[in-house]
Amino acid sequence: MVGRVGRPHGLDGSFYVYDVAPELPASGGIVSGRRIVRRAGTAEKPILRLEGSATREDAEALRGLVLTIPREDSMLDEDEFWASDVEGCAVVCGDVAVGVVRRMSALPSVEVLEVDREDGSELLVPLVRDCIRSIDLEARRIDIDLEFLGEG
Repeated sequence: MVGRVGRPHGLDGSFYVYDVAPELPASGGIVSGRRIVRRAGTAEKPILRLEGSATREDAEALRGLVLTIPREDSMLDEDEFWASDVEGCAVVCGDVAVGVVRRMSALPSVEVLEVDREDGSELLVPLVRDCIRSIDLEARRIDIDLEFLGEG
């Protein structure tokens, strides 16, 4: 999922996108089986028009549609993953349970995992090699170094 169709923008079939993922393609890209013929707005509040959508009514008919792209079109390298891939993964430090990933966020200098700890607190885990020992998406498990974070 790379976003959802929001309210129409203008009269030409364009619409706002909400729940935007960074992987939302540029003009010419394909979402939900349709080519993007226009992309405007900002990264946080993009405006799209899809092939076959030419009127405000066309855009209104798409409202709420989940915009998706096939994984094979993501152009990810072997060691890369979508932010949504880590949501819900168990976070451990060796054999010690730490919590569960709520989401991945981008800070100005690094991406972080927002981890809901078992005691109800939150832990921010930077995605840097010194902190992340391993990410096993199949096992839904991320091993971190709590000592790097000043704990343990």
